[in-house]
Amino acid sequence: MRSLLVLSLVVVAAACLAAPRGAHGAGECGRTPADEMALKLAPCASAGQDPNSAPSSGCCTAVRTIGKQSPKCLCAVMLSDTAKSAGIKPEAAISIPKRCNLVDRPVGYKCGAYTLP
Repeated sequence: MRSLLVLSLVVVAAACLAAPRGAHGAGECGRTPADEMALKLAPCASAGQDPNSAPSSGCCTAVRTIGKQSPKCLCAVMLSDTAKSAGIKPEAAISIPKRCNLVDRPVGYKCGAYTLP
């Protein structure tokens, strides 16, 4: 009986080790989850709340860096739970690339219910 229990545990452990580990690395921002990547947008706190404010140079640098990964990543970060919990308004956040005068921004990119200007 004891050997059957040990064998069962070994089989379960082997199955757990062989099972896929989810979609790690398959997110919009690669291996880094969008909520974690959103922490890099801390300099954009005020610009993400007021669509008429001028973003800081630190904010523009962060947006440029995240946007270089992909428009999907930038969109996911701006609409992430982390951004929302920091008080970021999606309608203000999506205008930050334009307010930073980023020439290579994804104009017209559909970001959730919003379109990047």
